[in-house]
Amino acid sequence: MRRPVGWVGRDRDADEVRALRTRLERHNGLPGLEILVPDEVDRATRLFRRDGFVVVADALDAGQLAFLRDGVERVITDILAVDPDRRGNRGSHRYSFGAASTSGNQLHHPEWRMLIDLPTVTPILTSIFGSPDYLLRGGGGDFCLPGAVEYQPLHADMGDRVEYEGRTFGSFHDPRGRVSVRDLPVPYISCNFLVTDLTRINGPTRQIPGTQHSREPITKLKYEPEWMRSSTVCPAPAGAVLVRDVRAWHGGTPNLSDEIRAMPNVEFFAPWYRERIRTAMSRADYETLSPHGRRIARASVADSSESFAPETILGWTPPGSNSTPKAQPGGPAANEST
Repeated sequence: MRRPVGWVGRDRDADEVRALRTRLERHNGLPGLEILVPDEVDRATRLFRRDGFVVVADALDAGQLAFLRDGVERVITDILAVDPDRRGNRGSHRYSFGAASTSGNQLHHPEWRMLIDLPTVTPILTSIFGSPDYLLRGGGGDFCLPGAVEYQPLHADMGDRVEYEGRTFGSFHDPRGRVSVRDLPVPYISCNFLVTDLTRINGPTRQIPGTQHSREPITKLKYEPEWMRSSTVCPAPAGAVLVRDVRAWHGGTPNLSDEIRAMPNVEFFAPWYRERIRTAMSRADYETLSPHGRRIARASVADSSESFAPETILGWTPPGSNSTPKAQPGGPAANEST
């Protein structure tokens, strides 16, 4: 996805950028990263439960990948049209697809709906959840432009129920204070699809293995050891899917290349877990899904009499902020990854 849209207000040849690019080229990447194929369902399940994520190649065939790329390009063009200065909605040059729609989703686009029930991914989700009765949460993902030179702080996309500014976020709460959501089986999963190869310098997601059950405070950016900053999911091929336990610590990294790094996603609640789900597609679009797709998307569809026409917005973070809000039930921070 090479387009002249990045490096706005950023000098790609500045000394500090050159030095960082050299360091990333030499050291970036998770040691021993395993990339599976779709029929390794049992192994994918074991790695997911151990590490909090797993990468599976060939989730999309060539035609599906081309279709998804075209849709992603179209949506990115719409988003950047309202942000000529590339301020982003997750820090400079960094964007959440979900936050850039008034619905909090991109499932009104056929390219995203294609991802809901893929024969390469559905068996893995069914195995991890132990049941086919999981539920679609939404679809969004993220992208970062060339010139996203900062690291995004490590974060998790969910936590225990909290009250914030008069609103409730999250569902799980143990009034005894003994059990955290981190003690439970995975409550929901994000499937992030790679539309370009992930390289050492184009903003690969960093994942900290095994942190999905950690109760330790998430390490602040200024205290991150070098191994955490380099713990990135790369190299990994276009067409692969990164299946994530959203409780695992993760964060965005600098995109010092000349291409957009985009990872559209779909997210799913476990059969036993629920938060509020926003309307994400029209009834007519819903009817185009497979039988399994319709079953798991039943909470995301508009009533037959309801019009559904989301608008493109930016969804600003506070000026100067480089933080990522935790995912909120139905809120603008939902359906994102890094």
